[in-house]
Amino acid sequence: MDLTQWIMIGVAVAVSVLVVTVMHWLLTHQLSKVWTVAGPLVQRCRYSAYAAAAVVGVNIARPSRNEMDAQVYDVIDHALIIAMIAALTWLALSIAYAITDTVLNKLAHTNGDADRRARRLQTQVRLVRRTVATIIGFVAFAAIMLTFDAVRGLGAGMLASAGLLSVVAGIAAQSVLGNLFAGLQLAFSDSLRLNDIVVFEGEWGRVEELSLTNVTLRLWDERRLVLPVSHFTTNPFENWTKQGTSITGWVMLRLDWNVPIEQIREEIGAFVTQHPLWDGRRWGLQATDILDGGLVELRAVVTVPDSDARWDLCCELREHMITYIQTNFPEALPRNRTEFSTFDGDDAYAAVLPDPAFPRSRSYTGGHGSNGVTDGDGE
Repeated sequence: MDLTQWIMIGVAVAVSVLVVTVMHWLLTHQLSKVWTVAGPLVQRCRYSAYAAAAVVGVNIARPSRNEMDAQVYDVIDHALIIAMIAALTWLALSIAYAITDTVLNKLAHTNGDADRRARRLQTQVRLVRRTVATIIGFVAFAAIMLTFDAVRGLGAGMLASAGLLSVVAGIAAQSVLGNLFAGLQLAFSDSLRLNDIVVFEGEWGRVEELSLTNVTLRLWDERRLVLPVSHFTTNPFENWTKQGTSITGWVMLRLDWNVPIEQIREEIGAFVTQHPLWDGRRWGLQATDILDGGLVELRAVVTVPDSDARWDLCCELREHMITYIQTNFPEALPRNRTEFSTFDGDDAYAAVLPDPAFPRSRSYTGGHGSNGVTDGDGE
């Protein structure tokens, strides 16, 4: 190529880049005030638009076959076709992500813990976006394969032989496809959503990310637990925000039999009803069990608006009741009883323990008869 051809290519690329720059300026300064998609478009398409503009400019201004060596032209033409497919696919994905970002931003503004519909839509949009992006990328890769003569049959087979591809992919990537369908099942069955509070195998956490393959839980201590999506379709788990965020908390108190239950109930009621984390629905205290160790089990229940409030209110109620019982009813603190009795061998057993804890049909009287054992009536 001579200098004139290089200049034409440079001018074409410069014009294409200038058009993208003008569009960038319009989206940033003018259209952003009236079009909500403008901001995400600028953010997502900043690099992909310039790349596509440069490739388009080169394709427009490139010399024809007659103006170049045939062998060199074939190499350049092949490279530009691949670059065009890649650049336009990148731009299409960027635009698709920008449009869905607008939807997600709107949902995020109304996305509180109690907004189940917004969180469900947010989860579905993210999963559908990733699924569509995967399909577009697969089609683009197959289209690039079609440009190579050596593997054109493979590229055509990837596009046309969907049945064979599904069989091969199912054998080679059974777990990946299982997670893919499991992720879609979770999203569209409304079993799991972003920001849901779940308990899985004893770990309490919030759903931070739900992809096509993994679920990331942000645990209470800021650890991240990453699990395959299929775990949530094949194993039971607790979803504390499935129908709403309101939840009931409880505090277990194991005290002595001397505990004044009515006074404990009054103190719990006074504390809970004045606490800002209580949602005003209900509270209560019940004696739920008599333990083998000789203690009474009391359970105080309180209702709260969300799981975070549940933890805080239960901890504060437990601390308050420990201090209250220590101060006002120390005799109600847990303790074990041991009963001692003095027994002289010359005294009758019934004189020491007139009401024995076990029935006896025969009694020991200490010396009657040859072996000291008589009938229960003493005769």
